[in-house]
Amino acid sequence: MVTELDKEIQVFVQRVKETDTYRNYILQRDKIDRQPDLKKKIDEFRKRNFELQNGDDSEDLFDKIDAFQEESEKFREDPMVDAFLTAELEFCRMMQKVYTTISDSLGFE
Repeated sequence: MVTELDKEIQVFVQRVKETDTYRNYILQRDKIDRQPDLKKKIDEFRKRNFELQNGDDSEDLFDKIDAFQEESEKFREDPMVDAFLTAELEFCRMMQKVYTTISDSLGFE
C-alpha cells in the first residue's frame, strides 16, 4: 500500500533529480564510467581517503594525511578527476544538508 508519505518522498526524489547539483554529479559520473581505468583509480583513491578518515589514530597519522594531501593535489590535476570529485562532494553536501534538516526538524538525535 502506497501511503501519502511514500508519494511525497517520490516527489522529493524527483525534485532532487532536477537540481543542477545532481545533474552535474550524474554528468561527471557518466564521463568517468566511460573510462574504466580512470574509474578504478578514483575508486581506489576514494577508498583510501575513507580508510584514512576512519582508521585508527596511529602515531604517523599526520604524515599519512600530508602524503595523501600531496597525492590528492597531483591526482586532481586531471580535469576529469577534479570535475568528478568536486561534483560528488557538492552532491554529498547537498544530501547531508537534507539529512541534517530532517533530523533537526524532527528532534531526532
